[in-house]
Amino acid sequence: MTFASHKTVQCISPAGLHTMAYQEWGDPHNPNVLLCIHGVTRVSDDFDQLARSLCDTYRVVCPDVVGRGRSGRLRDPQYYVVPQYVSDVVTLLARLNADTVDFVGTSMGGLIGLGLASLPENPIRKLVLNDVGPNLNIDALGRIGEYIGADMRFATFEEAAAYVKAISLSFGEHTDVEWHKIAADVLRQNQQGEWVRHYDLALAVPFTMSTGDAFKYAEMLLWTAYDAVKCPTLLIRGAESDLLSPETAKNMTQRGPKAKLIEFANVGHAPTLVHTDQIEVVSNFLLGK
Repeated sequence: MTFASHKTVQCISPAGLHTMAYQEWGDPHNPNVLLCIHGVTRVSDDFDQLARSLCDTYRVVCPDVVGRGRSGRLRDPQYYVVPQYVSDVVTLLARLNADTVDFVGTSMGGLIGLGLASLPENPIRKLVLNDVGPNLNIDALGRIGEYIGADMRFATFEEAAAYVKAISLSFGEHTDVEWHKIAADVLRQNQQGEWVRHYDLALAVPFTMSTGDAFKYAEMLLWTAYDAVKCPTLLIRGAESDLLSPETAKNMTQRGPKAKLIEFANVGHAPTLVHTDQIEVVSNFLLGK
């Protein structure tokens, strides 16, 4: 079985320096780089299956966005926002010496890719947006925001894993082994031996600071960014998603980069990209099949 190497790069926010951890799969000298970025409370390990499938073709790089997993935490949580994450990705690409990159982003990761792909002289050749778009469903974001900042602690891994599964059922059907990994990737034991989620609970701060007017302004900026994207774009949608509506997805196929839309039945927010059919869709798009 192929394994990743674990590395770090130092980044900066207005509050100071922080570390971004990342996993690297395949030949480190391969000029064909694929960058994969996870959702808001997830980690780089989400892409293990996809990376193993593509690391013969790509140098696959999967970071833990700051505040999650093996990466550092921000001194000021108000900077847990997409512009900071885009800045960190630019720093990472400089470390990788990558002039161009293909990009896969799930949910928040997709917004990071969208932000980067909208900039003049950006390095993105192909963009995959996994169940996310410029329209933000406030109810869905509220659902996510409710559990992000909750200080949940569990006496056993089994209890913690059951909780992760309960809040992740929208991912669709998975085997017991797959659910175990989905949970294990985002859980750790604290010094008291309790099982907790592997991210900074202060990620919730930007959610609590947001208002309805702020969401409307963010949507306007995101549509402007989407319309500025020039690269070939694949839009993946869980057919039962409550974050990416059918109307928004259709609109995304008709404006901006006019994304190619693929939907997966019996999946909500968001497809995990661990199953063969989902991996094949991503691979075929990236490799031009």
